[in-house]
This record gives sequence, C-alpha cells and structure tokens, in this order.
Amino acid sequence: MSDLIFSVQGESSSAAKFIAKTRQFKLVVDEPEDLGGTDENANPVEYLLAGLAGCINVVGHLVAKELGFSIKKLTIEISGNINPNKLFGSSNDERAGFKKIDLKLIPETDASIEILAEWLRIVEDRCPVKDNLTNITPLNVSVEKQFAIQ
Repeated sequence: MSDLIFSVQGESSSAAKFIAKTRQFKLVVDEPEDLGGTDENANPVEYLLAGLAGCINVVGHLVAKELGFSIKKLTIEISGNINPNKLFGSSNDERAGFKKIDLKLIPETDASIEILAEWLRIVEDRCPVKDNLTNITPLNVSVEKQFAIQ
C-alpha cells in the first residue's frame, strides 16, 4: 500500500486562536482565557492528547478484532504535565513539551488479562501517533514572506 498523506491548513484568527481545515472539517484551536484565549475550543496540547487517545482507540478496536475478541466499551484517560516557563520565555531549564504523558485504557471485555497484555503490546507498537511521540520524526519548518501588493 502506498503512503497515506494527511494535511491541515488554516489561518490565525487572533494571537491565541487558529482555525484549521482538514478534509471537510473545521478545527478551532484556542487557549483558555488565563492563557490569552477565548476558551472556544481545545488548545494545541489538548488536541495532541486527544489525537493520541483517538489513535489508540482506533488501533485498539482493530487489534481486538484481529485477536478475536470484542470490546464493548473502551474508556481512555490521558493527561500530561508541562512546565510553561520555556513557552513563555522565562526559563530554558526544561523542555517546552510534556514531561510525561499518562494514558490508561479501561476496556469492557471478556478477554483474559493475558490476551489484554498482548493486545496492549500490539496496540502500542502499531499506533502512528504514539510512534510520532516516542520516535524522532523529521520536521521541516519554513517561513515564507507575504508581500503586500501596491
């Protein structure tokens, strides 16, 4: 199978809000009021956590089917902690990103604990978002000057 390509494009609507489009969907990325936003929607790191949880959900159900068991319900709890000092330029002592992310899967299923252990191993190995968070991915960032027409 050839590579799948995903893309997002959008524009800043304020210093704290970005409106993006992907396929036929509109994504609003905003900050809480105490971080300068209007709290209209999730912020970038909350989207990152939701993206990881959503990917684990998809892969989890796929792998359960492959292993021959069903998941009646899958609850996913995820959180991460960030020190905001680097983000706000007050210190370079810590990284800007999450120090750690905790993800807990609570499947409602008849599968044994041994099957669930194997399921979790495979899910972690095959989740693209987890792979991007735990391995270095080449990231090319550029800037293009927009010139005003006179």
